[in-house]
Amino acid sequence: MVETKRYPPFRAEHLGSLLRPKEFLAKRAAFEKKDISQADLTAAEDESITTVVKVQTDIGLRAVTDVFWGTFFEELEGMTEIRNPSMDLFRPYVPDIAGFIEKGHKPGQSCVCTGKIAHKGQSTLVGQFEFLKTLIPEERWGEIKVTMIAPPWYHLRYKEGKAYPADVYKNDEEYFWDISMAVRKELDILYAAGVRNVQFDDPNFAYFCSEKMLAGWAEDKSNKKTPDELLDAYIKCYNDSISTHVSKMHFGLHICRGNFMGSRHFSEGGYDRIATKLFQTLNVQTYYLEYDTARAGSFEPLLHLPAHKNVILGVITSKFPELEDKSKMKERLYAAADVIAKGAGQTREEALQRMGVSPQCGFASHEEGNLLGWEDMKNKLALVRSIADDVWPGQP
Repeated sequence: MVETKRYPPFRAEHLGSLLRPKEFLAKRAAFEKKDISQADLTAAEDESITTVVKVQTDIGLRAVTDVFWGTFFEELEGMTEIRNPSMDLFRPYVPDIAGFIEKGHKPGQSCVCTGKIAHKGQSTLVGQFEFLKTLIPEERWGEIKVTMIAPPWYHLRYKEGKAYPADVYKNDEEYFWDISMAVRKELDILYAAGVRNVQFDDPNFAYFCSEKMLAGWAEDKSNKKTPDELLDAYIKCYNDSISTHVSKMHFGLHICRGNFMGSRHFSEGGYDRIATKLFQTLNVQTYYLEYDTARAGSFEPLLHLPAHKNVILGVITSKFPELEDKSKMKERLYAAADVIAKGAGQTREEALQRMGVSPQCGFASHEEGNLLGWEDMKNKLALVRSIADDVWPGQP
């Protein structure tokens, strides 16, 4: 029997980005105007990270984090960062691209393959991890959560044939394999630095639940794979990426429906379409799922969660300031536990031992942040901690 991993994840979790303090945003604006130096900006960044870590530790959250995604693809050999890319590159029906188009925006930045992909041997996440280590006790360094971009992230948004040059990779399988090897090298470096808790942030998986996206895919006759075939390829890319580390690190997957300006989400649809493959063939230990609104669907897909895996339910929204009713949120957790128990042949109490609670997403995937303030964010995180203390008293 495979043993369930615990601590991490914790009963009360947070999924990544936090609002930038106003003082830091002012410093960043000054830096962009060349009114302050890079050293001044770095000092402001360190001060802000110290502030947001204190928010998390004061509330009682154990898996502290400071960054959303970072810069991974930009640093790889064979990947080129492009600013203000042409919209001709993109599949217009992929939810985040469709969201940009709808609002009259375009991606300000993207990364595209221009040569053979390989890791250069240094990780931009290590410095961030080392700084976090200065802010919490040494015995908790292994709890620090490092958030990483989805290994197949940039592939879905590009039209067929645009993700990589045909003279570099002859098919998706070759392209994904080299990405997996680059992620594996990144994990080697992070593990050596002491990282033991990794969360991948992946909106792509939620897109496979979107009826609009699937309809657009069907209409686009240039696509060579079905959505199911592409989903399989993405899962394999993940499994190849983490295969040499999955026994010694905790891997979680946050399936995000998008965080855009004005607290806008990108995709809708329950997890039903992907639940079996996602829960049973993807080799992560924990799933961080968004369940704050009806657009997430019912808890029924949790019937497919194997008995050795964890799920953290994002029943608290990070998009708006209104505080949820604690008793109703606890009722939702118990309802989910009943579904999980039924699927795994367990009791409710046994199912609860594989669960936790969180906001449904981070508070600021973009610089402006969602439509709530600093105190609202703290209140939301405190509510998560309070719910966890009621459902799992005495547990971190």
